[in-house]
Amino acid sequence: MSAGVKLLVAALLGVVQGLTEFLPVSSSAHLILARAFFGWDAAVFGLAFDVALHAGTLAAILVFFREDVLAMIAAAPSALTAKAGAGRLARLIAIGTLPVVVVGVLFADWLEANLRTPAVIAVTLTIGGVALLAAERVGARRRDETALTAADSLALGGAQTTALVPGMSRSGSTIAMGMFLGMTRESGARFSFLLGIPAIAAAAGKEGVHVLRAGLSGEELALFAVGMVTSAAVGYMTIKYFLRFLAGHRLDVFAYYRLALAAVTVVWLLAL
Repeated sequence: MSAGVKLLVAALLGVVQGLTEFLPVSSSAHLILARAFFGWDAAVFGLAFDVALHAGTLAAILVFFREDVLAMIAAAPSALTAKAGAGRLARLIAIGTLPVVVVGVLFADWLEANLRTPAVIAVTLTIGGVALLAAERVGARRRDETALTAADSLALGGAQTTALVPGMSRSGSTIAMGMFLGMTRESGARFSFLLGIPAIAAAAGKEGVHVLRAGLSGEELALFAVGMVTSAAVGYMTIKYFLRFLAGHRLDVFAYYRLALAAVTVVWLLAL
């Protein structure tokens, strides 16, 4: 693969990451399947490159929600006692992050080593699609993040941990859980994106340390930079328009897309 083609692939994967990190379809599934379907070099575009792409979408979240993030940082000293506002939201985010910290510390390495396969993804895409369809058909949805309790945050954090398994989708799992808890689609998505900040930052930081220790060639730096910038730009636009979409549309289209992609993956596996 020539240097120019590698840069093109890096940009394409950045677009994929920017779209699928925030849409409820699983970014890890799409990155893994794209490499498998098209035979792109997993040694070049492997886990470390995925982390670089996640760093790009983390930047998109921080920029899009910069007012909320700055308000939570300013309110951090009162987070334990605040009854409303940014301090309370920061406390809920912290509580919701606990499950992914525990599961990540105990099982992240095993999950990465054993479950990043198309066969697993076919199953998890199906599970996530069914969950979205069920969430659209169960209960009233009138709550927003100001009505969440500590127990609700733990439940949403538990849903977020499923994203450690490729194909489940961080946004899909947490938005579906939010809807099961009575949240509106928009509020569930908004809280999901804010909840993802610590988890994405921790994952990027952990793998980033390994990458820095191993060192990067000039070509790798260029590929990582292209992927990060592309995923950040596309991610920002995806957040913006996805939140608008949720104001008046159901999630069924994403559920059916997940089921269709799972079917395509199964057919591809059987044809090998």
